[in-house]
Amino acid sequence: MKNFKGKVLFLDRSDINTDEIIPAKYLTENTKEALQPYLLEDLKLEGFHPERDIADKAVIVTRANFGCGSSREHAPWALEMNAINLVVAENFARIFRQNMFNCGMMAVELAKEKIDYLFKTFGGKETIIEADVDKEVLIVTSPGKTEEIPYSISEFDKALVQAGGWLNYADANY
Repeated sequence: MKNFKGKVLFLDRSDINTDEIIPAKYLTENTKEALQPYLLEDLKLEGFHPERDIADKAVIVTRANFGCGSSREHAPWALEMNAINLVVAENFARIFRQNMFNCGMMAVELAKEKIDYLFKTFGGKETIIEADVDKEVLIVTSPGKTEEIPYSISEFDKALVQAGGWLNYADANY
């Protein structure tokens, strides 16, 4: 199972699409590792600089419709190659969300009010989030404050995450 704990990159925008996650011009790369330096290269967000802001982050908190656009697996792969295995958002594009779970990664959906709360309370602060997969709770920590926020995922998606992705799950079960 992958690591679902780390410093948070807050991306305060809805509708971040797969071309912004990994530009289409890199889809001809032969390995997942080759995608690593290009993550969020084309994301336009005031104050955001990929080369500075991604380096030590392992979790993304963002708004609605994350991963909209084309249905390629390259977007989750680019996140994975940057050690970002957990994305928390109001909701996700359906295929992107499933690609995350198929890769053994977490796509956690929270109500708009909870996302607003995370931005208001923790945005701009050194924040760490850990997903306890078994208990289905996010443990959010910043200086002087720790909070648990429940979430839910389907039993099948949880099994994919615990197995490390679809291929490992299939090998163990079929």
